[in-house]
Formats: sequence, C-alpha cells, structure tokens
Amino acid sequence: MAPSSQAAPLFVRMAAHPLRWRLLTELAGGDYRVRELTERVGEPQNLVSYHLRLLRGGGLVTVRRSSFDARDGYYHLDLDRCAHALTTVGSALHPALNLGSPPPAPPIDRTGRVSVLFACTGNSSRSPMAEALLRHRGGQIEVTSAGSHPKEHIHPHAVQVLREEFGVDIDGQRPRHLDTVADRRFDYVITLCDKVREVCPEFGDSRPIHWSIPDPAAEGDLPAFIGVAREIDTRIRHLMPMLATPAFQEVDP
Repeated sequence: MAPSSQAAPLFVRMAAHPLRWRLLTELAGGDYRVRELTERVGEPQNLVSYHLRLLRGGGLVTVRRSSFDARDGYYHLDLDRCAHALTTVGSALHPALNLGSPPPAPPIDRTGRVSVLFACTGNSSRSPMAEALLRHRGGQIEVTSAGSHPKEHIHPHAVQVLREEFGVDIDGQRPRHLDTVADRRFDYVITLCDKVREVCPEFGDSRPIHWSIPDPAAEGDLPAFIGVAREIDTRIRHLMPMLATPAFQEVDP
C-alpha cells in the first residue's frame, strides 16, 4: 500500500516537539507567565515565546493580560480543546479509536479528605463561586475561600448566576479574610486573580495553582458573571481528576 500523503493532525504536530510538549504539561497544571515558564523548562525566553506563539496559533493556548501588571500576560492551556483534538487524532488514525466525549471526572475517594483554598482579592465573586462549584461537584473535599481585601457582601450577580445556572445557593455567605484561615492546612491553594497571587501567604506544604480569571465585577453586568462562572466550572471539571490522584500531590509545583 502506498504511504498516505496526508499531513499529521495539528495536535500531533504541536505536541511532538519536546519543548512544546513540556510547555503543554506545565500549563496543564495552571496558568504561568513567560518568565516562569522559562524557569520551569530551563530554556531561553525568546525560544519559549516562539513556541508559545505556535501553540496559540494552533488554538491550544491562550494568553490573558495580568490584572496586577498589564505588561505581563498569563498563558492558559485549553484542556477542552486538547480533549477534542485527541479524539480527532484517534479518529484520523482509525475509526475504532474514536473515543468520543472524555469520561466524567472520577469521584474523590481517598484516605483522608482533600482540602482546597480558593483565593482572590475581594472574596465576593470568583473565589466564592469556585468554592461553591467545587463543593457541588467534589464530594469528599474540604473547600473554602478567602480574600486579601474582602468586600462586605458576596456580589448579588454571583449569587444569582450560581442559583440559576448551577442550582447552587450561596445566599447568606459572607466574604472572609485570608487571615482567618492562616492557621489551617490546605493541600491546594488556588489563586483566581493576578493581584492576590502576589500577596497570598504560604500555607505550609500546600500546592499552589494559579488561574488567571478576570474579575466579572469590573464589567458589572450579568453576562460577565455567567462567563466567569462557566470558565471556573470548566477548570474545576478538569481539576477533579487531579484531586482524585494521590500521586499528583507529590509532583513539585
């Protein structure tokens, strides 16, 4: 049989390069700036930036301006896009390898409960939504949220979106300060805004993860809150298999 002249699927071409694969695996764990990725992969910044541009061009990676320093940007791996691309790769090789939709996240079933802290600045929108959504999905997970400069109340749009879009009620919850959880131990500390990432205290040997998510209160309208809540829920859906895997906690951040 004559060899096929069909080009390899885009995901294969993107992921086949060793440095791009390393960047993908780093970004699978959270959002990073270029200089942080440079340190983590041990390659020059111009080379890292070049391959990040290729990954962006392939639709696998996006970048969002930092709300702490607009000269910086946080890179994010679109895991849903990767899942779709992997399904397409299997189908291109053989119809029997069409895996369809990725399986649902496994339930958390571990010795001892996993503890997670979500942190943002005001603890009025992003972090309480993340807390509520992980608790809603997560089963045996101890989850809380706090802020570096907590507001007086949870934003009413956050309450409304959680109730109407996800059937979750956080009415009556109040923002709390990071100082109120300073003496607690967490397996994971997930910062959801770029400002709080710079000031968030260390919590012992917890694993830090950063999600660079815009503050919906900056826009103020309901669609902004809906978009952010859906993004957080997507990230939580991808977080669940990590929380269910004890070995993941042993990987250096």
